Amino acid sequence: MRYFFHIAYHGTHYNGWQKHPGMHSVQEVLESALGRLLKKQVAIIGCGRTDAKVHAGQFFFHTDLDDDWDFDLFFRLNKILQDDIAIFDIIPMQGLPHARFDAIQRSYDYYIHTYKDPFLSQFSSLYAEKDLDLEKMKAAVALLPVYTDYRAFCKCPDKIDHTLCYISSAGLYASADGSRLRFNISANRFLSKMIRIIVGRLLEIGRGDMSVDEFQHYLANGETPQVIIPAYPQGLYLSKVTYPYLDIPAITSYSGRLNNAADVDWLAV
Repeated sequence: MRYFFHIAYHGTHYNGWQKHPGMHSVQEVLESALGRLLKKQVAIIGCGRTDAKVHAGQFFFHTDLDDDWDFDLFFRLNKILQDDIAIFDIIPMQGLPHARFDAIQRSYDYYIHTYKDPFLSQFSSLYAEKDLDLEKMKAAVALLPVYTDYRAFCKCPDKIDHTLCYISSAGLYASADGSRLRFNISANRFLSKMIRIIVGRLLEIGRGDMSVDEFQHYLANGETPQVIIPAYPQGLYLSKVTYPYLDIPAITSYSGRLNNAADVDWLAV
């Protein structure tokens, strides 16, 4: 039987989702925990890959398990996992649906705060920028759904088959006092460090180091910049994953803390 696991994780203490030798990853921790409980080696496949220190408010992985278990796997798994990984659902699936290849849309949020705050440092990226030009940043964001080739916003475009991404929506939001920003984007797929590269360019535009026309030039021509500096990882969240057969609302509390906290009234720029 194939099972989908609906989870979330706080990525600060992990070298990303993907398992690599000698690195502490979310995948490694979950495979180890499942193997410990089921007393056999378990391999899992995630819905995507997140970079080191990047978070997931919603994430799915699948695995194939031959035998039924005679205990509460949901309870025990949550019990032995660290507090920064949570299991929300274990869903038996018909056939062989794929957690990565079957996803039709992923949504990400990127959070920025412009003042030093010890309570935001692991959940949002600090850019001590004053007087960012939000209108120009907004104009650049509006261009994103217009284009489909994101070669200029990929860390390693020559290592993949193609760089086409279909952006269904993109938006920029600010707190009432302008001290905090949120960038939201949804697409059928994303490239290596694509969102962090986009945010880095948006900050350049906000500072006046790049024009909106230059930004559009990269989108239109696919020219790979000589220097690519992605934005910091800790502000990035995979916030929603949608399948043709599975569409579950994200239930993590981070969205309440960051999107709808009492001290933040997010306004569309």
